[in-house]
Amino acid sequence: MFADDVAWQIRNQPLDAYDAMAALLRRKSRVAAAAVLVVILYLLVGLIPEKHDVLWGFTYVHDSFDWAKQPLFFPVAEYTPLPTGQPRSLPPVQYAFKEDKSPDGVAREAVLASRRSEVKDAFMKSWKSYKNVGFGYDEVLPVSGGGYDVPGFGGWGATLVDSLSTLWIMDLKDDFYEAAAAAVTIDYSKTHDTSCNYFETTIRHLGGLLSAYDLSKETALLEKAVELGDMLYMAYDTPNRMPGFWFDFQDAKTGKQVAGNHDPAAAVASSSLEFTRLSQLTGDNKYYDAINRVTQVLDEWQNRTNLPGMWPTYFDLREMQLDTDFSFTLGALSDSNYEYLPKTFAILGGLDPVYEKLYRDAMDTVIKNILYRPKLPDQADILFTGNVWVSNNEPTLTAESQHLSCFVGGMFGLGGKLFQIPEHVTIGEKITKGCVWAYNAMPAGIMPEIFNLIKCETLDPCEWSQEEWEVVGNTALKPGFKNARDPRYLLRPEAIESVFLMYRMTGDAEYQDMAWTMFQAIRNATETDIAFSAIQSVKVADADTVKSDSMESFWLAETLRYFYLIFSSPDLIHLDEFVFNTEAHPLRRPVPFTAETETE
Repeated sequence: MFADDVAWQIRNQPLDAYDAMAALLRRKSRVAAAAVLVVILYLLVGLIPEKHDVLWGFTYVHDSFDWAKQPLFFPVAEYTPLPTGQPRSLPPVQYAFKEDKSPDGVAREAVLASRRSEVKDAFMKSWKSYKNVGFGYDEVLPVSGGGYDVPGFGGWGATLVDSLSTLWIMDLKDDFYEAAAAAVTIDYSKTHDTSCNYFETTIRHLGGLLSAYDLSKETALLEKAVELGDMLYMAYDTPNRMPGFWFDFQDAKTGKQVAGNHDPAAAVASSSLEFTRLSQLTGDNKYYDAINRVTQVLDEWQNRTNLPGMWPTYFDLREMQLDTDFSFTLGALSDSNYEYLPKTFAILGGLDPVYEKLYRDAMDTVIKNILYRPKLPDQADILFTGNVWVSNNEPTLTAESQHLSCFVGGMFGLGGKLFQIPEHVTIGEKITKGCVWAYNAMPAGIMPEIFNLIKCETLDPCEWSQEEWEVVGNTALKPGFKNARDPRYLLRPEAIESVFLMYRMTGDAEYQDMAWTMFQAIRNATETDIAFSAIQSVKVADADTVKSDSMESFWLAETLRYFYLIFSSPDLIHLDEFVFNTEAHPLRRPVPFTAETETE
């Protein structure tokens, strides 16, 4: 779909005349103000677009290079279509909350409203600083001020696009339309970089645009997503149709792309949500075909790797060999490869059983080999994920955990709900509470980036040994810790992500209180005059933390979004209506066929 073909949208999208008119009316003044803002901002940074159209009320800038017209060097004879048929009526993911009108319930809601307001204040401080001193850059520098473009991110304003969904969710509609007006002027063909990080561009930019469209139904955002999607699709134009870590623009234009021979699993196998949703919205199967080929490789190799059931940290997709690496983890470099299995099942309406099969087999191996229980004085019933190295066909588990891997709690919860595996929900709760325990264990009240614990030999309770800890542990830390190998906190979202998801899945208000304690600790330890910053160590009290002058876009896109949602109405981004991509962008799930949907 091209920017000047708005008739396609009328024919194919569930945006009826009433919705379209309502969208135009509700943003009439907002678009006018946004247009003025965009002109001023372009004057300031010298980026006034040379060619533009007015599209659905927005000043729209087409990409200067049309990737949709780029011939394929390795064409596909026939695209694999999206699974056909009506979406299945899947088991509910979200707890059946009921409104509590009792005095205690009213008082509780007042507390939640206050907490929600404080989270929103933190977001607005961050967002206003980005608008004032970092707009157009990927990030704002929260200590020194100014903007910063992340190498490999293209300089396309990652924070701008990443924040769109949060602005909508927090009901900051004026800011949303200002940001959307700027986002549809991004020219993804213009960059000082020779290549971009395919994975990060997909989850932050493509995911951000698709989610903003799914929430607002503003067609210009979908148009821009299609332009970007056409560019990212070219990453699959390799001899074997497998993508690489870097998308090199010139190589893509000249047919020189090849898949990598040592690429992180997550980077090359975590686009199924975004590309599936793009096919659903456009009716173009090419995007789904691209990611389906990667899924087939996962299926073919799942039980042929060095740890059958799981996939290694690094893939050799050039030679299509997934048995050359002996390391296995749910942490960095592999995380979303697993996270997307139940999520893609959900967004496909349960119509492709391969994702359930991949999830079940992978989690069986994870439970047997990756999970561990820490050895603690109180024998707390919590779990963590570690790393495995396979030597001579024997897996060895290292009890090294990462903040990144805290997403696993929510993943187990989602898989447990979708596939009706109650023990997985229980495991998800134990992992989530383990991450909360690690937050509470540090002087700053925040979990470190990477740390090691003393582990039990099984997942059952084990006897505490003070002598062992004094020999192999770090007595300057809480009992059970060996070390905090990387003591930084990078404003990461994974812990609050699982806390939020477990609250929505179980209805246990205890998770809301956990979240509030976490938020207060993060705010106290990371706040600057400008915004909020990553810190060098959580092993010191919040007043003594050293700021690193970094605020990645996921702070606004994920961390604060999840904090806001856990204190909001459960109907706001209902888990049976949306699924989150790995950047916390909510994408609409298909609606199963019922008698009611037939008459709507």
